[in-house]
Amino acid sequence: MKKVIVAIDSFKGCLASGEANQAAAAGVRSVYPDAEIRQVTVSDGGEGFMEAFHAAIGGELVALTVRDPLMRLVSARYLLKNQTAVVEMAEASGLTLLTREERNPMVATSYGTGQLVADAVKKGARHVIVGLGGSAISDAGKGMLKALIDIFNPNGGWDGIEALHDVRFTIASDVENPLCGENGAAHVFAPQKGATPEMVIQLDKQAQRFAEISARHFGYDRSTMKGAGAAGGLGYAFLQYLDADCKPGIELLLETIRFDELVAGADLVITGEGSADRQTLMGKLPMGILQHSGDAPVCLIAGRISDRDQLLQAGFTYVECINPPGIALEEAMKKEVAQENISRTIRSVIQIL
Repeated sequence: MKKVIVAIDSFKGCLASGEANQAAAAGVRSVYPDAEIRQVTVSDGGEGFMEAFHAAIGGELVALTVRDPLMRLVSARYLLKNQTAVVEMAEASGLTLLTREERNPMVATSYGTGQLVADAVKKGARHVIVGLGGSAISDAGKGMLKALIDIFNPNGGWDGIEALHDVRFTIASDVENPLCGENGAAHVFAPQKGATPEMVIQLDKQAQRFAEISARHFGYDRSTMKGAGAAGGLGYAFLQYLDADCKPGIELLLETIRFDELVAGADLVITGEGSADRQTLMGKLPMGILQHSGDAPVCLIAGRISDRDQLLQAGFTYVECINPPGIALEEAMKKEVAQENISRTIRSVIQIL
């Protein structure tokens, strides 16, 4: 065992990507202490997206005070490297900024994300990459657009914002849902953000009206494009108003770090996520790693495994649950327990190899 690549997604609420990677690397070293181990911090656009790019390309983490989903002041960051900025929308508009009692997508706004984008542009960014994941909002990006108008053209409207004309935007999202309808942002995602069934209907109608008004203004409608329903419709605002490209987050990251070159000659690739099942095959992070791993065997680990046979058939060489049978969820979610379980699982896989 000479070369091992470790690229594990965060175990939400338990381990960051880098922490999971370190635990897996420890498992490898316990069997092959001289192995070359390359740890790659990864994210698909949600939690840890900015940190993954920071680890990959360096740059400055810029901190500023913006508005949270309820318009309260909160400290948030974005990454700036030369003329490229990476914004993780959850920094300003994320669900984790609210208590369960505070969740209300009828009032939650993406305004703070607009403030982050505006600051990046003011500091010279000409390519803004936005990770759309973990949002508390369902405002179709109206708050974000309002912030951009307030900052760049407070006495006018959208069409007068010249500062954005030479800026390229890319949204990172694995969500393919449209903005409206039964598969849209409100119906699919708003309930987990605190919406009642009545709110869902109202939010969807509001999004439909916004899309109709916007389509009349621009002469085209991007509300049905893949990614329009991401982050409570924030994806739509970037597609419709800022002519953004939409790419899977993991594809953007792997392209940036030249993962195909990194993985060349690897004896094993280790990836993983908190819970793996058939949905993993629908463009989630481990699937992106698998598709870019060439001929190297790929081990998929997770805290919970379902549809194991389908995962194996998709091409994963090993599919392993890190948790022993019968372990309580509360115990399994402890950081030190999860790290030890990852190390133990990888040690077992390496010994099999």
